[in-house]
Amino acid sequence: MSKKIVVITGSPRKNGNSFQMTEAFIKRAEELGHSIIRFDAAFLNLGGCHACETCYSKGRACTFDDDFNKIAPAILEADAVLWSTPVYWYSIPAQIKCVLDKLFSLVVGGKEFAGKEYGVITCCEESDMSVMDGVRMPLKRSADLLKWNLVGEVAIPSVLKIGDIDKTDGALQAAALAEKF
Repeated sequence: MSKKIVVITGSPRKNGNSFQMTEAFIKRAEELGHSIIRFDAAFLNLGGCHACETCYSKGRACTFDDDFNKIAPAILEADAVLWSTPVYWYSIPAQIKCVLDKLFSLVVGGKEFAGKEYGVITCCEESDMSVMDGVRMPLKRSADLLKWNLVGEVAIPSVLKIGDIDKTDGALQAAALAEKF
């Protein structure tokens, strides 16, 4: 069964390690018949949540009109969301955190969002796998609140420089993750 999958990336490096894994995921997902809508958060106009709780009062997810208002409807229409991001200072990069924070608008707006699938692709410079918990745990907790179901995670340590991912099986794992949707 083909699915609509929204892919949200957090890296500002277009040829970086998480981007390469994202490309492998997308290629395999499309081969399997899934439709992909991709948002590269680092290249969008995104601001943080203002906690004004006026979500959807102007007919869009966020009263403050930025690119999240393109992402929100795509997420609502999707069957699944893939988060792909490197670790920045032991956490989620600001570029993707804006998207995550603004998912609050779906709750305030009373939108139906439960039951979606999600997956995570992440990588970090350090060899300690727990470093990626700063990405994995906020996404897991948010997904639990939204009642989304984890399909799988790809977490690759010890990659920093562009191309380091080629020394790992990260792209293969990302392609295999597409097969789980």
